Amino acid sequence: MAAWLGLMSGTSMDSVDAVLVSFRDGQVEMHGSHAQSYPTDLRQRLLLASQNQATPDDLGELDTRVGQLFASAAQAVIAKAGLAPEQIRAIGSHGQTLRHQPTGSAPFSLQIGNPAIIAEACGILTVADFRRRDVAAGGQGAPLVPAFHQAFFGSRSENRCILNLGGIANITWLPADAHATVFGFDTGPANALLDAWCQHQTGRAYDADGHWAAEGTVDEALLEDMLSDAYFDRPAPKSTGKERFNLDWLKTVLTRHPGLAPEDVQRTLLELTAQSIARQLPEPGADTVYVCGGGTRNPLLMAALARALAPARLASTEALGLAPEWVEPVAFAWLAKQAVEGKPGNLPEVTGARGPRILGALYPA
Repeated sequence: MAAWLGLMSGTSMDSVDAVLVSFRDGQVEMHGSHAQSYPTDLRQRLLLASQNQATPDDLGELDTRVGQLFASAAQAVIAKAGLAPEQIRAIGSHGQTLRHQPTGSAPFSLQIGNPAIIAEACGILTVADFRRRDVAAGGQGAPLVPAFHQAFFGSRSENRCILNLGGIANITWLPADAHATVFGFDTGPANALLDAWCQHQTGRAYDADGHWAAEGTVDEALLEDMLSDAYFDRPAPKSTGKERFNLDWLKTVLTRHPGLAPEDVQRTLLELTAQSIARQLPEPGADTVYVCGGGTRNPLLMAALARALAPARLASTEALGLAPEWVEPVAFAWLAKQAVEGKPGNLPEVTGARGPRILGALYPA
C-alpha cells in the first residue's frame, strides 16, 4: 500500500508537522509523525515578513530556508517510520503562509517553502501550492481541510462540527443528513491574538496552558467591542488571517478601553475565541464538536469552549481515530493523493470557487 507524507505549518509558525500515512476504506493508518521546531531567528524573520517588513532578498532567502526546514522534517519522519523513499508515493507540502488576501481586484494567497528543495532532498514527488488554483477559480483558497474532514469524519448518525484551533480557527459542518450541504469557513482568531498579546506583554511566544489568562477576568465591554468587528457577521464563504487579526488590530480596540490589566486582556481574548466560534455555528447546533489543532493543549480555552458550545458535546478528534495535532498534516497528505490521482481537493460550497478543482503543483523527484 502506498504511503503519503504530509507537511504543515500554520499561522502560529511554531513548528513544521510531518506525518507518514496510508489511506484505505475511509481510515487513516499512521506510520510515523514528527514535529520540527522553527529556529527562533527564522520564526522572528517570518513574523516580520508576514507584516510586510521584508525585502525581495529576505523573501527569497526565507523561501529557501523554509524549504530546507520542511525537507528536514520530511526526512526525519521517513527515518522514524523506517520506510524507503520508493515506498512513499508523494509529499504534500502546505508551505508557510506569509500573506492571505483572497478578495479585492488582485486576490492571492502566498505560501513559501521551496518545494523543489523538498523534492531534491527527499527524492520523492512533491505536491505544493495548494491554495492558488482555488483562488484563481474565484474561491477563498481556504479553508481546504473540509474536503478531508468530509471524507474521513462524516457520520450518518450525528451532526458533527470539526473545529481547528490554530492561529486562526476554522470549522467544518458535517450534517448527518446525506442530502444536506457540508460547509466551512474561518471563524476568526484562535491562538493568533492570544500569542501576539502574550509575546508583547511577557516576551513569551505563547501562554502555556492558559496560566496567565487564568489570572485575569473577562472584561465584557472589551469582549463585545471585539465581537462587533464586521468579519464575524460576514456571510460565508470567508477566510481570514493575521493580516486582519493582529497586534495592531488589538491595540486599536484597546484605545477605547484604557487602563485594563494585561492579564484581563489575555483572558478576554481567550473568551473572544470561544464566543466568536460559538456565535457562528449553525442552528440547530452540532451534536458533537470535535476539536483539533494546537489550541486543544490549552485547558482554559477548552473549558471556555465547552461552556460556549453547550449543549453540544466537546471532544477531541482523537475520538475519531486521529490525534488533534496531526489532523492538518494528514489532510495535506490526502490533498497530495487527490492531486496525483487527478481528483478535486476543494469544496466549492466552502471556498466559493466556481467548481471543483485539482489543487497543487507537482515537483517530480
